[in-house]
Amino acid sequence: MSKKVLITGASGFVGYHLIIAAIEHGLDVYAAIRPNSNTSHLSSLNINYVHLNFNAVDALKVELEEKQYAYIIHAAGTTKAKTLQAYNLINAEYSKNLALAASLVNYQLEKFVFVSSLAAVGPLSDFNSAIEDHTVLQPVTFYGMSKKLAEDYLNKIENLPLITVRPTAVYGPREKDIFILFKTINSRLEPYIGKFDQQLSFIYVKDLAEIIIRCLNSAMVHKTYNISDGLVYNRYALADELKKALHKKTLKMHIPLGMIKGLAGLMDVLYAKASATPTLNREKIKELTAPNWACSIENFKKDLKFTPQYNLQKGLDETVKWYKLNNWLK
Repeated sequence: MSKKVLITGASGFVGYHLIIAAIEHGLDVYAAIRPNSNTSHLSSLNINYVHLNFNAVDALKVELEEKQYAYIIHAAGTTKAKTLQAYNLINAEYSKNLALAASLVNYQLEKFVFVSSLAAVGPLSDFNSAIEDHTVLQPVTFYGMSKKLAEDYLNKIENLPLITVRPTAVYGPREKDIFILFKTINSRLEPYIGKFDQQLSFIYVKDLAEIIIRCLNSAMVHKTYNISDGLVYNRYALADELKKALHKKTLKMHIPLGMIKGLAGLMDVLYAKASATPTLNREKIKELTAPNWACSIENFKKDLKFTPQYNLQKGLDETVKWYKLNNWLK
């Protein structure tokens, strides 16, 4: 008999790929979406839709007990907000409420997977080590702080069969933030913030989805895993592979860090009273200019018996083909 899985954030980039992976693994998918979510890209999929009230633990508990979900994947959250309070509400408080409800249900929940972020740990300042699963959490952005707070909350909840995953930068079909670089490279421009060394890590969204689904059937519980493809890239690797995939030559330029910080500050001022948050802002600069985002994945490879199947070249080739086929790129 097919088991029910509740996937929050289901209409988003990662959520879509989680749904596909869950269906491929024979699960009965319940997609938690907002009432105003665009679900046109999900219309062909055999899934069920639910609306959750993340403000009310009691209401969440009723929903969980009514549907008797075997698994919960909590991927909902925000990567763009104006204040730490706004980040904390969505990424931490709502996560705590869902987890509390899951811990109180009158049946045995098999697994609760929380999708955190490597931003919860924060980058390293040197190049001689990698971020480990047990590295002390020192986030440098409000987003990372909110994910750390969520982890703190969830780790204290008893009777919760929790696994936390912390993906690094996620890319793939339907992604919209890193996609900005795709469009820039496609226009033959290759800008960088300042001149300094960096170590970066990436994870292709299909590998991430497979890892999360594997967590559901894992015997592991109360474990936290940093997630990347296991490789370490310099700051030029993403653009270099994109140029190959797009068959483009570019004009490479290094824009002074002070100028970028000034522009980010200006964007923050211009968007101060707007509902939207600019892609480039002072918070984002902290992550974009951090020296070392390399992380170790040895623990999840051993525990989940899985090695990522996509390196940056393979993942970008597939992603570019999707963007072109779906007219995101010309």
